[in-house]
Amino acid sequence: MAQPLQNITISAPGFAGINTQDAPLMQNPSFAAIADNCVIDKEGRIASRKGYTMVSSNGPTVLGSSDGIESVGEFVQTDGTKIVFSAGNNKIFSGTSTLVDITGSAIITANNWQMASLANKFYLFQRNHAPLVYDPSTSALTTIAAHSAVAGTPIEGNICLAAFGRLWVADVTGNKQTIYWTDSLNGLIWTGGSSGSLDLTTVWPNGFDEITALAAHNNFLIIFGKRSIVVYGGASDPATMTLTDTILNIGCVDRDAIATTGKDLMFLDFSGVRSLSRTIQEKSAPIGDISRNVNSEIKSRVQAETGNIKTVYDPNNAFLLVNFPNVGVVYCFDTRYPLENGSYRTTTWTGMKPLCFEVTDDDELFIGVLTGIAKYNSYTDDAGSYGLQYFSHPLSFGDSSRLKFLKKVNVTTFSGENSNVTLNWAYDYRGDYRVGVYALPDFVAAQYNISEFNTTAEYSSNSSLINTQKVNTGGSGSVVQIGVTTTINGTEIAFQELNIQSTIGRIN
Repeated sequence: MAQPLQNITISAPGFAGINTQDAPLMQNPSFAAIADNCVIDKEGRIASRKGYTMVSSNGPTVLGSSDGIESVGEFVQTDGTKIVFSAGNNKIFSGTSTLVDITGSAIITANNWQMASLANKFYLFQRNHAPLVYDPSTSALTTIAAHSAVAGTPIEGNICLAAFGRLWVADVTGNKQTIYWTDSLNGLIWTGGSSGSLDLTTVWPNGFDEITALAAHNNFLIIFGKRSIVVYGGASDPATMTLTDTILNIGCVDRDAIATTGKDLMFLDFSGVRSLSRTIQEKSAPIGDISRNVNSEIKSRVQAETGNIKTVYDPNNAFLLVNFPNVGVVYCFDTRYPLENGSYRTTTWTGMKPLCFEVTDDDELFIGVLTGIAKYNSYTDDAGSYGLQYFSHPLSFGDSSRLKFLKKVNVTTFSGENSNVTLNWAYDYRGDYRVGVYALPDFVAAQYNISEFNTTAEYSSNSSLINTQKVNTGGSGSVVQIGVTTTINGTEIAFQELNIQSTIGRIN
């Protein structure tokens, strides 16, 4: 007797993002095992990330055989003039379309600068380097010590923050427990006035730590250690600021592994990506709430990474990026709608190889890459293609003890004009995927462009680009994993729905 077909319809497959934390067979089909070079789009679908196009034209010439642009920051002057500064090849550059070397006499042996603006001047700090200042009144970049208005000895710190009307500096070689600050509204005054310092040796809640990052949030000065966080109130007057909170066993792994969303502060701890406001509220064990569904992955990436971890929050695209440059992967956290467990929907990016990020005053996401400054747009990586992958977790159709005979999978996509799409399926946790390949048509703006076996579309309009392909499948097993892959080369694509049809057989 013929067995009736059973269907699993996955609307917006993978819209909950990657989940590698929970048992695969127990997961909701809305989670993905793999979602690489993807974002969650505004409609809640797995979609192709954008790529990047080069902004600078002379990068290969001025960067030589170096790693590329490793730091980038924008200086918005009081008169509205905007200058983008960047660093690579042991040089400082200004400009975007043309990188102009403004290094001057500064002695530079690395490119991991942290940049900040205060009182219409732009400051640059990194470990074991004389800090630099750009003064628009002279249009010159010099060491702070060489500036005509300097007072005292500038601190050669690795961390700088402009907040509460002054510069805050920390992470000095040989002293990672002291935070220093300048006089009010003047990053050149390091002695006298209201300048000063604070030794945190006796403040750390765990007895010992070292400063890894600084931030200002909700009128509090946030000092991150590796394994603890110290919060000060009243930092507008450092002489009277008070310790308001300490957090134990949670910290920040790197100077630039921190990003503000305006309403919250996100940071990377050894346990995962966390929210400062939630951490303060809950005083929870370090479980990494934002990255809860990929926590084990994040932990292993942190341990393996030997480069400078960078993060950025892009409000225009509503995502938080965490880059592991030497590991070669970016984690993208969608910030629109957190999941029920408080985590953010997560995808990964590979192949782009960013080194740093900066969101400009004009809402452009600038990216430092090997060949210069790029920006996040288009659907190519510097005119080159990149691969997109979505794979489900193993699907049991409600009973993992019985054989499934996969008959057909209907794949509904949005856009993807002229793309070749590969449907992958495999049984019982094996990696020997069977494949079915089809080409999406050259759309004439189809809303419902349903085709079977490459026949003519049945419906079309001028509003959308939706296509359903029916792929015949075969084989059998107790559980089945479905994947869809394609190459992105100038056209976006999103996955609208998977309709999986199978018959159910005997107990295996």
